[in-house]
Amino acid sequence: MPMPSLTRIPRIALTPGEPAGIGPDLCIQIARHDLPCEAVVIASEELLLERAERLGIEIKLNRFDGTLPPSPHRHGELSIVPVNLNAPAQCGLLNPANSRYVLKTLNKAVKGCMEGVFDAMVTGPVHKGIINDAGHPFTGHTEYIAAITGGTPVMMLATPGLRVALVTTHLPLSEVSRAITRSRLRQILSVLDHDLRTRFGIDRPRILVCGLNPHAGENGHLGTEEIEVIEPVLVNLRLQGMNLQGPLPADTLFTPKYLADADAVLAMYHDQGLPVLKHMGFGQAVNITLGLPIIRTSVDHGTALDLAGTGKAETGSLLYALAIAAQMAQGNLP
Repeated sequence: MPMPSLTRIPRIALTPGEPAGIGPDLCIQIARHDLPCEAVVIASEELLLERAERLGIEIKLNRFDGTLPPSPHRHGELSIVPVNLNAPAQCGLLNPANSRYVLKTLNKAVKGCMEGVFDAMVTGPVHKGIINDAGHPFTGHTEYIAAITGGTPVMMLATPGLRVALVTTHLPLSEVSRAITRSRLRQILSVLDHDLRTRFGIDRPRILVCGLNPHAGENGHLGTEEIEVIEPVLVNLRLQGMNLQGPLPADTLFTPKYLADADAVLAMYHDQGLPVLKHMGFGQAVNITLGLPIIRTSVDHGTALDLAGTGKAETGSLLYALAIAAQMAQGNLP
């Protein structure tokens, strides 16, 4: 994947996520690639060296010195902010004791971004269940980071040719309808429009908005959320200058006819929009959190516990996440 041409070198914090998964593998593997940034891994030094030995990859870990200016990436090397594991990590074997370690790496990355030490952060995959099993309430990176930084988090996934943002994220389907209120929808669309302008350099973003129900409610015969909630918000925001189309049936919105000139799609719930995006670009997709005072991107896949330590993990999504974070930090996305 070609790297973007940048006017300066962004410094990006990278958290590997679950230590029993492929996150540490990916951090080791990308050190052999050209990177558009100085990647600073916040992780256990012992874990990275052990995983590198398992993968048969030679790597040099340099302790991060925040007093020095960002430097170009050197093949076979990574900067590191060491964080000790709470327990030895074994490939593929989850251990609740290391949940606190995972959260500590996130806290250090967020703090560094808030203080201007890092220009952005990129997160590897975590295992939500094991973090909750350890007694730490955790619904996902997006919500966790927003609780620290403030702001109005909006989850958007992107792959070349398609961006999909979500009104609701990790909710049971039975709770989705009542979670879609006029105020929430107005807030999400405002953040999406604002960040497409300011983070992505799009003058007047064209946003396609999905309906919630089949056929976008069929004029009220298949549900009334479109009439009572979605349409009034779109009418109001169009009067404020937003370029919005919808509500549209999701089964026809995701076709070339509609997507050709769209800058983003707003889906009402997680599995309405993301299966399409992942089918289109799995392995080269990125999760972007909008609406925060910091830049955060992430891989689009899980911990893949069965692949940890095998050398079979694909680096495409992480490299794309770093490239997008670097471009957003530059403010020069096309």
